Amino acid sequence: DDDDDDDESDGKRKTIAWFGGGADLTPYYLFEEDIRGFHCVYRDLCNDHFHENNGETYAKMKQSCDNYFYLVARSEHRGTGGIFFDDMEATTEKQAFVQGVADSWMPSWLGIVSQRRDLPYTDKQREWQLLRRGRYLEFNLLYDRGVRFGLANANPRIEGVMVSAPPLIAWSYNHQVEENSEEAKLMEILKTPKEWA
Repeated sequence: DDDDDDDESDGKRKTIAWFGGGADLTPYYLFEEDIRGFHCVYRDLCNDHFHENNGETYAKMKQSCDNYFYLVARSEHRGTGGIFFDDMEATTEKQAFVQGVADSWMPSWLGIVSQRRDLPYTDKQREWQLLRRGRYLEFNLLYDRGVRFGLANANPRIEGVMVSAPPLIAWSYNHQVEENSEEAKLMEILKTPKEWA
């Protein structure tokens, strides 16, 4: 019974348990069919679990993802989005949704990996991958609420936070991408997210 999770002594429901999470994609090169497929998995999951009238929709969670995974100082997004939710009241219905997100992660990602893992790449492309991984770590260290939460207590989980970082990264001072390059195509999406599903 969901009432067990709330204190109604003052006549108002008080949420004492919540869910936060999501799934997002951070590609280094833009394969639009991969990104559309990824987003469609989570759009369908949201549609299966929620109806427009309860406030939880794919569009709302996609926008939350775009808003959350944003590097303010660079005016760019960390990746091509997905879904993100925070402070979602912990009900049985929403727990089923959260379980669905967890169960969907590997299927939403493994198809991309199996299709792309054997593509040849150049040293220049590898350097771009490392630079984008640096942006991933930059976001986590500067902006991620979960990281701040993990570090802001009497017994900070420093190792737990740092183990989530990519094992190899790179930074380059004022790195500029070449016009009309594959890297520029990705940056255009990272500067201005689009609808994928």
